[in-house]
Parts: sequence; C-alpha cells; structure tokens
Amino acid sequence: MSEKEKVLNMFKSSENPLRPGDIAKETGIESKEVSKFIKELREEGKVYSPKRCYYALK
Repeated sequence: MSEKEKVLNMFKSSENPLRPGDIAKETGIESKEVSKFIKELREEGKVYSPKRCYYALK
C-alpha cells in the first residue's frame, strides 16, 4: 500500500474531518508528505475542506 493510499484510508476510517498533523501521527508519514497527498486528493475531487485546516472525504 502506498503512502497516499494510507492517507486516503485514514479519511475512509474516520467519521470526522482530519488535520494533516493527525494523519501524520497515525501513519508515521511526514507532515509535509501528508499535505502533498491531501493536495493531490483535493485535485482529484476525493477530499474537501469543510473548515480551515481540516479535510474529509467527499
């Protein structure tokens, strides 16, 4: 499983919006990398930001 898939799975397993830092702690992936993956997922239309600095699945 790629790191990007791990980030996506975190969103799938959470009922609440997540912050990049929380995902980084849970997965062990660097915060910068998590933010990069979230940006890619937003561009793909899979993730959105319901409020500042929080992200959730569409």
